[in-house]
Amino acid sequence: MTIVLVMDSFDELNNGTVASARRFAEHLRKLGHTVRTLSADSGNENAKNDRDRFAMKKWHIPVVSFFADKQGMVFAKPTEEIIRKALDGADIVHFYMPSPMARLTERIAREMGIPCLAAFHVQAENITYNIGLGKFDSAARFFYKFEHNYFYDRFQDIHCPTKFIAGELEKNDYKSNLHIISNGVDEIFVPQEPIPHEKYNILMIGRLSPEKRQDLVIKAAKLSKYKEKIQLHFAGLGPCEKKLRKMAADLPNEAKFGFYSSSELLKLIASMDLYVHASDVEIEAIACMEAFSCGLVPVISNARKSATVHFSLDENSLFKEGDAADLARKIDYWIEHPKEKAELSKKYIQEGEEYRVTSSVKKMEEVYKSIIEKSKNQHK
Repeated sequence: MTIVLVMDSFDELNNGTVASARRFAEHLRKLGHTVRTLSADSGNENAKNDRDRFAMKKWHIPVVSFFADKQGMVFAKPTEEIIRKALDGADIVHFYMPSPMARLTERIAREMGIPCLAAFHVQAENITYNIGLGKFDSAARFFYKFEHNYFYDRFQDIHCPTKFIAGELEKNDYKSNLHIISNGVDEIFVPQEPIPHEKYNILMIGRLSPEKRQDLVIKAAKLSKYKEKIQLHFAGLGPCEKKLRKMAADLPNEAKFGFYSSSELLKLIASMDLYVHASDVEIEAIACMEAFSCGLVPVISNARKSATVHFSLDENSLFKEGDAADLARKIDYWIEHPKEKAELSKKYIQEGEEYRVTSSVKKMEEVYKSIIEKSKNQHK
């Protein structure tokens, strides 16, 4: 098959959705498929040598880009000539995000008779938190409706990474066929040889943005009975970095902030003792999956707007949403019960095997074939 992946930010490796899209492209190519990408031009010289890459100029959209830039998101300026070149001879088009470029590409694809699939990766609450509306359900419903009317009502088929987000779409009257397939964990995320360290290292991976709640981890560390030995590590970029650094300044041990490649992240995980995922909003949380696939026991928020809660294998791996004191109690529990944590680590390693990207890509391959066959029958 010739598959076109459409995602404005594909060249900008700064969030989990981009990382997932790149993994899918890599594994689809390993299966013998031609994978083209349609995105904004990052200026990366190495990317320019990819003959299956079709890039357009970046586009600044008033107001929208102001908020998107903080999340590392960019937009491609829709260019019909480039889009048509990317779609020429394609069997299916897979859209990752709603955008003006995606809307035009979808229209041209339909005109050319190419079947399409849309993925749902932008939870409405991701938007409400970043414009200061937080947990207001009415605001979230508005944005689910907006996304539907703006983009998703054009598609018969939508890819949902989890049952959770599929349920949210159904609640908000999305009528498309919903295909539930995990974005998948890369095969490199397996248990590593532990790297010796002195402190009790706690890791959280994810964008430094309001809904991810890194602030709770800092507050919990300050409330812990073992705060003198705890060192926090935050892997990610985002608009809240300055605020979080200021919050963490009076911790007994300096909190570490950084952005890591996959190989660097593996080394970091090997020197960790515990993983915390404090996010109020999460469609899937690949970062958490990568951590527990390596054997790190997670402590997860039981947030009602997060899919991550379903990864909890023990009551002490869940804390009350937004409750730093309860998170501190759970951290203290695992510091005090290392043998129990070691046993639970083995279960999480097995759990990680259920979410491998190779399995996800094969499932997606079957969805592609089904959509293409359905399209052929409709044309007949």
